[in-house]
Amino acid sequence: MKTRILVTGASGFVGGSFCRRFADRDDLEIRGLGRRATELPGYVRADLTRPLELDWTPDVVIHAAARSSPWGSLAEFRLQNVTATRHVRDFCVARGVPKLIYISSSSVFYRECDQEGMTEDSPIGPGYVNHYARTKSEGEEVVRGFPGSWCILRPRAVFGAGDTVLFPRILRAAREGRMAAISRPGPPATGDLICIESLCDYLLRAAIDPAVDGEINLTNNQPVEIQAFIADIFRRLDIPPPTRRISRDRALVIATLIEWFYKGFRSTTEPPITRFGIGVLGYSKTFDVAKCLRVLGPPSVSLEEGVDRFIRWQKEEPA
Repeated sequence: MKTRILVTGASGFVGGSFCRRFADRDDLEIRGLGRRATELPGYVRADLTRPLELDWTPDVVIHAAARSSPWGSLAEFRLQNVTATRHVRDFCVARGVPKLIYISSSSVFYRECDQEGMTEDSPIGPGYVNHYARTKSEGEEVVRGFPGSWCILRPRAVFGAGDTVLFPRILRAAREGRMAAISRPGPPATGDLICIESLCDYLLRAAIDPAVDGEINLTNNQPVEIQAFIADIFRRLDIPPPTRRISRDRALVIATLIEWFYKGFRSTTEPPITRFGIGVLGYSKTFDVAKCLRVLGPPSVSLEEGVDRFIRWQKEEPA
């Protein structure tokens, strides 16, 4: 018997990577769902801002679809991250799907300060760093109302081949000469990441193992100095390092002014700099992933190997 897995957001980075990684598994029947056209076998186009109708009932739903951006209106984020999640949950209830896995975000924890050793029990809300974090947290509440087995996974800074969110913004800014080094008081900011291969393998384990449930934070368990990590990627891709240097606090003031301007005059365009982006470079964010290691095991791909694969992909497909 094959385990039938429905993956929402399959036209995006995480969902599409999962579908491709396990497409040839004889013990799985995977169908992807998303808004954009793709060449994935068994793929279905659907808009999750409306109730989900599908002539196929899975054993597990991995809900990876989301508006994943540091910019946009609260109404847009709520429609795509909360209403869509409610529709997925309602579909699972109506079809008797036994398990729902929700891809949330580590950003639900974030504050504009250093945060180290965060666990699943670290406080969430009531304030959030942006609309994305707020609505991912609200989506978690929707999933907690699912009467079957549910699992909320919170990956931190996913990167790898096919990335459309994290490094594309950084690399584009660097190539256009818009990148600056961020200085801060004390030691350099450190942070966790997770490579896409490790995340996909964790998702599969969560999907096929009935014992995996509840909330789990996911990283590669290898914190790095963020700006040194990015500088090494620039070097390996022959991108000139930033020549400008600016303090974190000054950069936050500038980002605030730019955000105000864009909200007032260019609301549909993402600003070239955001407070969230400055925070990624200027604040430490690390996690204690003891629960992940206990329940799901160690990462399947090391951070070093994940970076090597990402570099190879960038050199082959720089666009």
